[in-house]
Amino acid sequence: MGEHRYDPVTGQYTTGHKWDGIEELYTPLPRWWVITLVITFAIAIIYALLYPGWPTTRFYFPGLLGWTSAGELKTEKDAARAAQAHWRDQIAAKPVSEIAQSEELRTFAITGGRSLFNQNCAACHGLGAGGQQGQFPSLIDDDWLWGGKLDDIYLTIAHGIRNEDAESRQSEMPPFGEMLSAEEISAVADYVLTLSDAKAVEGRKALPGAAIYEANCAGCHGAEGEGMREMGVPRLKDQIWLYGDSKESIVHQIGKPRMGSMPSWKPRLGDDAVKMLTIYVHSLGGGE
Repeated sequence: MGEHRYDPVTGQYTTGHKWDGIEELYTPLPRWWVITLVITFAIAIIYALLYPGWPTTRFYFPGLLGWTSAGELKTEKDAARAAQAHWRDQIAAKPVSEIAQSEELRTFAITGGRSLFNQNCAACHGLGAGGQQGQFPSLIDDDWLWGGKLDDIYLTIAHGIRNEDAESRQSEMPPFGEMLSAEEISAVADYVLTLSDAKAVEGRKALPGAAIYEANCAGCHGAEGEGMREMGVPRLKDQIWLYGDSKESIVHQIGKPRMGSMPSWKPRLGDDAVKMLTIYVHSLGGGE
């Protein structure tokens, strides 16, 4: 420690601290900086009193204004719905077939349906509705498990697939790994691969898997792999494969079938929103 002294070079006094011959100058913070700091502290205290904060393990201070971002969002959504009431009321009152025939309602439904799709469906089916192989089906091709007409799409979106909704689409493929040997499953997979190969028609029925397929699979998938839309049974005679078109993928699906689930959206979004989604999905190109 040293003594305070006036430094003629800087015009400042020293603090008395000295290290290796280097003295520390006494240079207090500028007054404007201190005033600004005090003001920011005051603003922070006022803000903390007006808005929600100060959480504990059981509750949080709601703020003197009673404002919440959730409340503001609700107000904005209510205002938006009120502005759209003229169109949404008509959509709610009409079946999807009539909505599709009205140019104005169809345009509104597609616009609203696109927004709803991006918020609720794109996470699984993708922003372009191309799906994700091995998980979620594409909505822009011509292969529809439950049908691609407007009423079919509406029912699928409204009630979903394999969920707790009493009206949800239900289908189940048995695990043939518990009924057939590995050799038999391999033979069936070889036969299934020929169903989508136009060049393999000749001699197909002579394959070892043909009889096994007829006895175990044709009842649902059809004798030629045409599928059964009423039960959500996929076609096997085209080039569209949700879980992959390799023999390994087919063997896995026969032995331990993977079957996804889709939530019922009508209780979550409302009937008018489901109708808008229906019109939008149908307009993507794959709808019938």
